[in-house]
Amino acid sequence: MTTMITRRAALLGGAGLAAGSLALPAIAQNAPIRIGGLTTLEGPFATGGQDAFRCVQMELERINHTVGGRRIEFIRESSNAQADVALARARKLIEQDNVDIILGPLSGAEGIALRDFSRTLTGKTIVNGSSGASDTTLRNPSPNFFRFSTDGTQWMAGLGRHIHGMGIREVAITAGDYAFPYAQVFGFNLEFCRLGGRVTQYWAPLGTTDFTSQIAQINRSNAGAIVIVHGGTDGLAFMTQYAQAGGSKPLVGGSIMADQTMLSARGPHRRVMMGMLSGGPIADIIDDPTWNDFVARYRRRWANEGGFASPSIHGVNYVTNLYGILAGLRATNGDLSGNQAAFQRAMAAAEVTAPTGAAVKLDHNRQAISDIFLNRIEERGGSAVVVAFDRARAVNQTLGMPEAQFLGLGSPSRDNAGCVA
Repeated sequence: MTTMITRRAALLGGAGLAAGSLALPAIAQNAPIRIGGLTTLEGPFATGGQDAFRCVQMELERINHTVGGRRIEFIRESSNAQADVALARARKLIEQDNVDIILGPLSGAEGIALRDFSRTLTGKTIVNGSSGASDTTLRNPSPNFFRFSTDGTQWMAGLGRHIHGMGIREVAITAGDYAFPYAQVFGFNLEFCRLGGRVTQYWAPLGTTDFTSQIAQINRSNAGAIVIVHGGTDGLAFMTQYAQAGGSKPLVGGSIMADQTMLSARGPHRRVMMGMLSGGPIADIIDDPTWNDFVARYRRRWANEGGFASPSIHGVNYVTNLYGILAGLRATNGDLSGNQAAFQRAMAAAEVTAPTGAAVKLDHNRQAISDIFLNRIEERGGSAVVVAFDRARAVNQTLGMPEAQFLGLGSPSRDNAGCVA
């Protein structure tokens, strides 16, 4: 059952766009801005959703409960990574809680559902949380939906090329059978297959717990490495069973595999994850002062209250999108009048800095252009950590390809996994 917690909190302060000179009526100026936070607190990604709210709360606590001269009321709501449930909870936030802005959701299919829902809204805005399906913004974008975090295809930029450059010519890919893994697999294969790499694909529904048959097939194959694009409890189940089966092939992880939501769990999976390569928008160790400060604040705030050793990918993505909301509110002095038109224009033009120190700006579809890291899991000081060893700057949603050409490749799916001519 969903637990809905209402808190008065403040959005992050600090440097940003200059406040506008728009004047609001006294009543409107004194009324709180209501932001609904929607994340996954049930189902396979619950630990990631918990960390998303931890990171948001940390940033909400960082200022004196105001932005643009107005207080923020933050209303929490939960889904279970299913599109229909996320849509129902978003409707509740809009229709019953009367929020002005939704921050969320977490998972890929949820994001597409909320993108479509946003088209039906007048005077409301939805800003992504951590959802990474590419089509959420690339195809049929909604003017009321913004994403300051990069998508699953962007997160794999450079990884397929790097694996091929290691001399690996054939991989087995195991992935979840839904929108976000489609985007990740597509991004990896676009590079790997075009360089001549061969792929054998294995799909599994979200919520799969038994991978033994799939693992047996992969272990018997000629694959030189395994690309694993699962996450949450699915990823943990695969990795645990792979370790128990004595798997020894080199591993390449999807972005939410190489994350503290996986590494913080105890079990045999951690042994086989050492040395695993991955790509994504964060790493535990990034040589950047902005990131080092964010991590230090996170550890101070959550060390004794269930936090990870380092912020999760979901926590960082939610905060990055929160920064986009904040930039728009600062630029308009908190004015959401006129069906939020000025606020949405300000967000579309905003340039923010993510917790990783990466610059973020939006394209014409209101989709983030930002940095992507190539990472390796290492053991340091007795702990497993994700270390960035390379960084691609300002990766766009089409991976540098002309948009018309990229769109011509078709939408990522289980039948269109990126190995195209």
